[in-house]
Amino acid sequence: MSDAPLMPMATAVWLLDNTSLTFKQIANFCKLHEVEVQGIADGEVAKGIVGYNPIISGQLTKEEIELSTADADRNLNLRVNEIQIDSDEKKSKKYVPLSKRQDKPDSALWLIKQHSILKDSQIAKLVGITKNSATAIRNKSYWNFNNLNAKDPVAMGLFTQKDLAEALEKAERRIKREKKQKEKSQ
Repeated sequence: MSDAPLMPMATAVWLLDNTSLTFKQIANFCKLHEVEVQGIADGEVAKGIVGYNPIISGQLTKEEIELSTADADRNLNLRVNEIQIDSDEKKSKKYVPLSKRQDKPDSALWLIKQHSILKDSQIAKLVGITKNSATAIRNKSYWNFNNLNAKDPVAMGLFTQKDLAEALEKAERRIKREKKQKEKSQ
């Protein structure tokens, strides 16, 4: 992460308008040249830029500004938020090259043959095809059905074994739930 605040010019405008910090302190904090900060104060630089409050964004505290206002030689310290964002939780759509796109319907056929308890919507989500395509493959009405070859999608890297296991568990829970509802209605 950079050691400059977000939107340094707008932050400098806000600090000039709302504090009595020196040009040097503001320049050091915003990673700008002192002459630039003086130009902002004179209205020659950053015309039309709306000030950005670094306190609201959590980059500065009021106490930090007060300490630096009291001591002209003290620099402002940027507050760094130590928040880690795990990208493992979010799934992103992976680009599939043209040469591999035929593998998706092949994989759907494999899932239909090997794990018939999966709903078409689950197959579509796992493989990355439309639900209509999955239904057409199941009904053998897919436009290219005669040329499909069942291929293991996990082995081809379309999704992980864990994803498949989770989908199968969900399907089994759904089937148990449907059985219980059937028994209650009889």
